[in-house]
Amino acid sequence: MKPRRQRHLHALDLGAALALTAMYIGFARLTADDGQPVYTGPFWLGCLIAAMVGLPVAVRRRWPLAVLVAVLAALATASLLDIPREPYAAAGLAAYLVALAEPARRSVPALAVTLPVACGAVYIGEAVVTPAEDSRGAVGVAGLVLLVIGGAWGTGFTVRGRRAGAAREQRRRSERALDEERLRIARELHDIVSHNLSLIAVKAGVAGHVAEADPREARAALKVIEETSRSALAEMRRTLGVLRTEGAPLGPVPDLDRLDLLAEEAHRAGVDVDLTVHAVEGLAEGTQLTIYRIVQEAITNVVRHAAPTHCRVTVEADAPEIRIDITDEGPPPARRPAAHKLPGGHGLLGMRERAMMYGGSFEAGPRPEGGFAVSVRLPAEGNQ
Repeated sequence: MKPRRQRHLHALDLGAALALTAMYIGFARLTADDGQPVYTGPFWLGCLIAAMVGLPVAVRRRWPLAVLVAVLAALATASLLDIPREPYAAAGLAAYLVALAEPARRSVPALAVTLPVACGAVYIGEAVVTPAEDSRGAVGVAGLVLLVIGGAWGTGFTVRGRRAGAAREQRRRSERALDEERLRIARELHDIVSHNLSLIAVKAGVAGHVAEADPREARAALKVIEETSRSALAEMRRTLGVLRTEGAPLGPVPDLDRLDLLAEEAHRAGVDVDLTVHAVEGLAEGTQLTIYRIVQEAITNVVRHAAPTHCRVTVEADAPEIRIDITDEGPPPARRPAAHKLPGGHGLLGMRERAMMYGGSFEAGPRPEGGFAVSVRLPAEGNQ
C-alpha cells in the first residue's frame, strides 16, 4: 500500500475514533428525560469507558486483534452499565480489520469468541441488569449487534479473499510474462547464434577444402568468417547487455529492410537467394521482426543443409493474410544422398512457435521435385 494512502486511512481511523469517543461521552451524560434507564455512575468513569470504546479504533490497522479485545471489553462493560445507544459500531470496525488483516486461523476463533460475548453482554444489560426491554426485545437488540459485528467481519473476510485472489493472479501473470520473455530471448539468441555459426561452418569447410588448391578462395572464405564472427559477437553483446543492465542501449530491431542483408550473407555462404517482398508497408514492428526471424531461420537451414544451391524467398502482405514462402532446389548432386534430413536443432520448432504466437499456420517439408519448402501464413488483421 502506498504511504500516502496509508496515511489517509490512518487519518480516517483517527476521525472515527474521536467521533465514537465523543458519542459515548454524550451517552454517559444522558438524563432520564429521554424515558430510558440511563447511566448513573460517576461521569469520569463514563468518560474512561468512552475512551476505551473509541480511541483504540485509531490504531486498529496496527494491532487489529488487540484492538478488538480492548473494544469488546469496553463495550461489554458499557452495556452492563447501560451506556450504549448504538449497535457496537466500534466492535464492527475492529472485526472488519481482524478479518481483513489476520489469517483465518486467528480471525475465525476471534469471531467465535466476539459474537457470544457481545450478544451476551447486550442481552444481560438490556434484560437483566437495567431492564429496558423484555426478553424478546433484548434478543432483538442482541441480534442487531450480531449482524453488525458478523457483517463487518464477513465483509473484511471477503475483501481479503479477493485481494489474495488478485495477488495470485498478478503472480501468475508475472510468471507467464517472465516465461514468455525467456522464450523470446531464447528465440533471439538461437536465431543469432544459429544463423551466424551456420555461415561460419560453411565457409570454414570451404576454406579447409580449397586451402591448398586455391589459396585465394580460402582467404576469401576466412574473410567471410571474420566478418560474420564480428557481427555475431556484436549482436550477442547487445542482447546480453540488455539482459544485464536496465536501460542498456538497444540496437535497431531487425525489420524487412534488412532481408537484403540476409540474402547477401547467404550468397557469401554459397546460396543464391531470389528475394521478393511485396505490400509490406505499414506492418507492425513486432510482425516485421517475426517475419525477419522466420526468413532468417529458413535461410540458415538452407545454408546448413543444401549449400551451394538456389533459394527463393517470397514475402507478401496482401489481405487477409501475410504469406511467407521459402523454397530451395536442394543440394548439388554430390551431396544429394544426405539431402534435407530434418534438422536436429530447434529451427523448425522456433519458426512454428513464432507463427503460432500470431495465430498463423506453419508447414515445412521436402518438395516432390527436390529441395525443401517452408510456408508460413500470418493473419494480416491487427498487424497494420
